[in-house]
Amino acid sequence: MNTDVVVVGAGPTGLTLACALRLHGLSVRVIDRAAAPATTSRANFMHARGSEVLARLGALGSLPEESLRAMRVTTYVGERPMMKLKFGDPGMGTAAPPMVVSQAKVEAALRDRLADLGVVPQWGNGLTGLRQVSDAVIAELEDGQRIRARWLVGCDGTSSTTRKLVGIDFPGVKLSERFLLADVHLDWDLDRGGTSGWVHPDGLVGAMPMPDKTGGNDLWRLFVYDPTGGEKPNEAEILERMKAIVPQRTGRKVVFGEPEWLSLFTVHRRLAPTYRRGRVLIAGDAAHAHAPFGGQGMLTGVGDAENLAFKLALAVRGRAEEALIDTYEAERRPLATDVLRGTSAMTRMNIASSPIGRFLRDQVAIRIFGLTPVQRWATYSASQLWVSYRKGPLGGRGRKPRTGDRIADLACTRADGTPSRLHSELGGRWALLETASAGGGVEVARRRLGDYVVPLRYDGSEVMLVRPDAHLAWRGEPGDVAGLDRWLAAALHSGKAR
Repeated sequence: MNTDVVVVGAGPTGLTLACALRLHGLSVRVIDRAAAPATTSRANFMHARGSEVLARLGALGSLPEESLRAMRVTTYVGERPMMKLKFGDPGMGTAAPPMVVSQAKVEAALRDRLADLGVVPQWGNGLTGLRQVSDAVIAELEDGQRIRARWLVGCDGTSSTTRKLVGIDFPGVKLSERFLLADVHLDWDLDRGGTSGWVHPDGLVGAMPMPDKTGGNDLWRLFVYDPTGGEKPNEAEILERMKAIVPQRTGRKVVFGEPEWLSLFTVHRRLAPTYRRGRVLIAGDAAHAHAPFGGQGMLTGVGDAENLAFKLALAVRGRAEEALIDTYEAERRPLATDVLRGTSAMTRMNIASSPIGRFLRDQVAIRIFGLTPVQRWATYSASQLWVSYRKGPLGGRGRKPRTGDRIADLACTRADGTPSRLHSELGGRWALLETASAGGGVEVARRRLGDYVVPLRYDGSEVMLVRPDAHLAWRGEPGDVAGLDRWLAAALHSGKAR
């Protein structure tokens, strides 16, 4: 084999996957048809769950210091504020901050971490073909090179070449007409403490403050619904239309400076019917396409990657059967369905044009989202800290936390007595949380999982085996090593815990 895994696509999902695979000891090749890393912001919000993933991989770095904490959304009708939605502390036992941060910066942090782990993406050399044999995938690249790998994962976006080459459909529907998009320097009287949106009969306008790499304080992300704008505009025309539309719909005086990025998009909802064909898998936007509202796309992609990585690692190292790989789709695709449902509903509300739709948005929804319990729910929902796999093949029932649930970042102690936190011990390892009276469990876990298991003491009454993605794998009474062994045998060989 040339490598254990080929990762197609060096965006957030692909880079997260590559980092996690390296932490699990696998060899990785990352390829991307783009000539160089992207410098534009594209996605610009990372919720708490995504920050947790980056922290576990050692890739969070200085992103919290480089990001903004614009945790408020104010909705206006004209100049009148109608609703303020405040995103507070998501709780759930996390220290990971939600961040307003450019996707380009997230990718740069992940590339730096991947370089520390000995891998540099190969740019300007995309996937052109692939062939599957009994124990490998042979990837054909633009320069004629061929790479033989045990597995190949397409993290190459909504237009995924990987998905097309293996014949996975990507059905979906169009949710909106055209939006204009810009990262642009603006001089106007608008609070940078949060995102602002204006509902208007002609269409939505949104403005989010963006971190400025030059140290300035006037960079904004603008998005403008423009369903009747005629032919596809070039960048100069996008800017001119924004200069005309934004003051008219917001009622504010605004002086446009230099743009850093101009684009346009339409919103589609798409979901692949399967995430696997043989030894080829897809993840992130290659598997599901989201509306940009709510910052769920990049977040869901990095979650896909972390979930898949430890399962691939166990299969490649001969510790698990391929049935474990299938739990990736079984756990992640239902989540993508739920997220798509939510982002689609948000899109329809934002662009509502009928009298009934506008009434529900401008009168009913605005009042409901002003309620404190609803604001707490919005923070909780957007964070994805609620994600659980308890209904999946590796999940279980009983008292909480149930197998498949996320485990909070608990205080714990290493074998040498050093205090630590659970999540900092994960990333490339499983954690066995034991009480002071327990023992013997780590030997069983390492016999099944290899050396990628860390024993920890914690203030609890049960033994808990925690997966590298911080979800509960198994729980039992102290000394129940037979129960732990049975669970591992079932999960690793049949992909089922019950």
